[in-house]
Amino acid sequence: MVAYLLGSIPSAVWIGRHYYGIDVREHGSKNAGATNMLRVLGMRAALPVFVIDFLKGFVAVTLMALMRFDASISPMWIINFKIMAVAPVVLGHIFPIFASFRGGKGVSTLIGAITGIQPHLALMCLAVWVLIFIFTHYVSFASMAAGCAFPIFVSIFSTINYIRHGDTSITFIIFSVAVAALLIWTHRANLARLKAGTESKTYIWKKR
Repeated sequence: MVAYLLGSIPSAVWIGRHYYGIDVREHGSKNAGATNMLRVLGMRAALPVFVIDFLKGFVAVTLMALMRFDASISPMWIINFKIMAVAPVVLGHIFPIFASFRGGKGVSTLIGAITGIQPHLALMCLAVWVLIFIFTHYVSFASMAAGCAFPIFVSIFSTINYIRHGDTSITFIIFSVAVAALLIWTHRANLARLKAGTESKTYIWKKR
């Protein structure tokens, strides 16, 4: 419940209404997320939205890390407990109770959650996102590519961890596949526009 309520904080909606007098869900891609804020209102509006949405995911899984003080809980189960917090915080972002259940796509919140679970994997996915975005300028395509790379990275590191320590988290592998599937599902409209050649490009450095 706490994770869902954290995810339900509609940063894009509140910042758009309070500081700019608009509901960002009525403009651009009609999505309450950092990317649409960037397109509609610029970097100054998008940056705090990204930071808040990132922290929602990070805080939700970090709270579960408090269980590490229980000596009976293994490190693998700490990861499993963190994973349990991801679904409600992301669902809260996509379907926020504080904004009529019309939220964002969950990318920023997922990044925050993954950072809280395995920071090095989050950095690797971010590297994929940056590379794809630089060459295509499609935020949606970069997000889907990074999401699909996630289970590959998780599988590689899980295999290495099993070889070294004889232990791994099957739950984490399943979770990574679910993340990739979720990102494809939430970007299904973008995927259709990409196929049709009508998806909007984003230029972070472009003057507005």
